Amino acid sequence: MLNSAVSQDEFLLKPDCKFFNFAVLVNNDLERKIADAFLIFDHAGNKTVDAREIPTIVRSLGCCPTEAEIQEIIVANEDQESPGNVHLFDFLPYMAQIISERKFQPAPAEKLLEAFKILDIEGKTFLTKEKLSTLMTESGEPLQLDELEEMMQIALDPETNTVPYEVYINEIMFD
Repeated sequence: MLNSAVSQDEFLLKPDCKFFNFAVLVNNDLERKIADAFLIFDHAGNKTVDAREIPTIVRSLGCCPTEAEIQEIIVANEDQESPGNVHLFDFLPYMAQIISERKFQPAPAEKLLEAFKILDIEGKTFLTKEKLSTLMTESGEPLQLDELEEMMQIALDPETNTVPYEVYINEIMFD
């Protein structure tokens, strides 16, 4: 039964699945935020996205999972009847729980600063573009080239061609 306080756009239907239509009820601001982010990538208008869009959606919600954690999210939510797709019906409660449990939170500014200072052996308060590019693509969980380019658009000082990391941390934390 529909709650009369819920507007029509808050009641999202899952496409016909055998005998029933399943509704996705958006109950609160968090669920609205998740649904809005998801629906940006719903190009067919059927409350379904390509699983390859999930990393972008999850990160747009302020989560910072590893690639392995992204794969777990996809596997847990992938439509069994349509592999490679994720439906809002499955994704919404899953992400609401993840966000409510504060999983995949970004590192605090202090931790980021500490990490940059470890990499800045000479204590210059910046890293060269080349050094940071090498570290980000060859160490730990490497970035893809498009991810690195996106990072450098924010991080790189165009006048010095360096990454003044305190400025960069402020940009990403307080933007």
